Amino acid sequence: MAGSLHYSHHPHPGSGEPPEPDDLYAEPPPWDIGRPQPAFLALAEAGAIRGRVLDAGCGTGEHVLMCAALGLDATGIDLASRALRTAEGKAHERGRTARFLRWDALKLVDLHETFGTVLDCGLFHIFGSDDRAAYVDSLRAAIRPGGRYFMLCFSDRQPGEWGRVHKLARAEIEASFAEGWRIDSIEPSTIDITTDPDGIRAWLVALTRT
Repeated sequence: MAGSLHYSHHPHPGSGEPPEPDDLYAEPPPWDIGRPQPAFLALAEAGAIRGRVLDAGCGTGEHVLMCAALGLDATGIDLASRALRTAEGKAHERGRTARFLRWDALKLVDLHETFGTVLDCGLFHIFGSDDRAAYVDSLRAAIRPGGRYFMLCFSDRQPGEWGRVHKLARAEIEASFAEGWRIDSIEPSTIDITTDPDGIRAWLVALTRT
């Protein structure tokens, strides 16, 4: 595992010191819904997820296992060992072949691998401006030219306070990917959670690495 434990990758209501990644999975967190997010499932069913797949901030692995079920070479990374153990257990129970690594998403260059598709549900929006730029650079190193990046993040339309999560405006996303990417679409979407039937107002972003 490369990198540090300086970030968590999902909503954590409240303030104060960032929680350790494993602390987020001491109990099932709201975003751990036991199935793929509908927005990503629709992409998979439409055939948009192709090639070798990386899920950045994979949690307990539902999107990795979704891709593995399609016969894709699927890898998930996270800093939460507890979540990764759960993901590996799911893969065994379901008879799926998938790889799970404890790895820092800001250090993808150190994997020395490239992917045709990167998925990101709830990781991009935890970064401040400096780390956001570093993460985009990290993604650029991991996605082959012509590869796709699909991201679900909190929208600025979502009310309330959400701790370290940055609720993003469309313009912020566009600015982050202004160089080296083609923005294919930024569409209103939803992140399902277990604690609110209405879910979280989100953006579904599709980009191509140029």
